[in-house]
Amino acid sequence: MADYFVHESSYVDEGAVIGRGTKIWHFCHVMPGAVIGERCNLGQNVVVMGGTRLGTNVKVQNNVSIYEGVTLEDDVFCGPSCVFTNVVNPRSHVSRKAEYRPTLVRRGASIGANATVVCGTTLGEYCFIGAGAVVTADVPAFALMVGVPARRVGWMCQCGVRLELTGAAAACAACGARYREEAGILRQIDPPRTAV
Repeated sequence: MADYFVHESSYVDEGAVIGRGTKIWHFCHVMPGAVIGERCNLGQNVVVMGGTRLGTNVKVQNNVSIYEGVTLEDDVFCGPSCVFTNVVNPRSHVSRKAEYRPTLVRRGASIGANATVVCGTTLGEYCFIGAGAVVTADVPAFALMVGVPARRVGWMCQCGVRLELTGAAAACAACGARYREEAGILRQIDPPRTAV
């Protein structure tokens, strides 16, 4: 007996790997060669293609397609109807399967509703992509990105609260984690004092 849940309206093809405690809800399709970690949650109408990898505790909201070449590390959140691509110049009449570009979403990143992540990019740990943003380049860890194309407008704590920098330093008002910015990169220098 499977140690994960699949709604009766969904399909999990032979050759897919599903971790313990994962829940796959209505009208989903998980294809052969997809690897989904433990305690993940796939909302309604999610497609996970072969050649993808989802870590532990990944949350994928309704109407998301995760195409070949996409890797979501542990604790990633994908908002409703966010979009991944795997080819930069698609044409219906030209096969470009040999030209797929990988997309890597690092641990703890959040992608807002209706955001688009263009392939060939890496989203840094705990970054936060605002709703409707279009990511066309790599995103630093902890960056708050908005707009089309997405640009950095601030920094986010590991716990998901916007940080206010004083000089080059910030302390999270919610969890107490401390950060320092140097050369456009934010680094955590002290972990949260409270559980995140």
